[in-house]
Amino acid sequence: MKGPWEVGARINDSATLDSSAGVPPAVSGASRPRFGEVTIRNRGRLPHWEKEGATYFITFRLADSLPKSVLERIESERQAIVNTANQLHRALSPDERRKIQQLSTPVIEQFLDNNYGACHLRNPVVAEELANALRYFDQKRYRLFAWCIMPNHVHVVVNLLPVEALATMVHSWKSFSAKQANRILGLKGRFWQREYYDHLIRGEGEFERAVRYVAENPVKANLKDWKWVWVRGRDARGTAAENGGATAKGA
Repeated sequence: MKGPWEVGARINDSATLDSSAGVPPAVSGASRPRFGEVTIRNRGRLPHWEKEGATYFITFRLADSLPKSVLERIESERQAIVNTANQLHRALSPDERRKIQQLSTPVIEQFLDNNYGACHLRNPVVAEELANALRYFDQKRYRLFAWCIMPNHVHVVVNLLPVEALATMVHSWKSFSAKQANRILGLKGRFWQREYYDHLIRGEGEFERAVRYVAENPVKANLKDWKWVWVRGRDARGTAAENGGATAKGA
């Protein structure tokens, strides 16, 4: 996998990519993104940076995966930065975007990896429905490189095929899996947190870090023999075991 990659980031309430994570060999068969203009799409909070045919690291999480007090504090600190920019009638600077992105990473990762909340994704029937949703349009609308279904959140590394929209893809995963999960669990109401995090991958190093982060997340969270992790072109069990951690079965 060679050549330049473009960059952008979505900042919201979900986990962010830890750039210090270890890096495995590049995933076999990884393809370059198709280049085009970067589009900034605003959903009322902060913008998604999107590009046709790009490759993303995506995280979305269950509605109860973080305490309300933590969300309120993070939102308050973020809003203060945004308000300052608005008062000066300008867009967020790169430094301000970086500060917002780094604001909550350690806190959020701690709660997610400590399995806060009901952790409905521990239910193997629910996890299988979500895995099926991720795989359903693989090679048709997007190309999956890696995914991991954790007890209360999900990580995906994916390349969108031309003309496919990031928001539409994530919505389809969440909508289908939420309906199935509520049916299985006998629940009603919101299953997923509305917002999600996405990082537009800009190079081979970022791609490799993202894939390893996804593959090793169960090990980091002390989940033994965790089944719900997959990496294209390799058995994720071997990937996790390379570092002597818990094993994980490829899908």
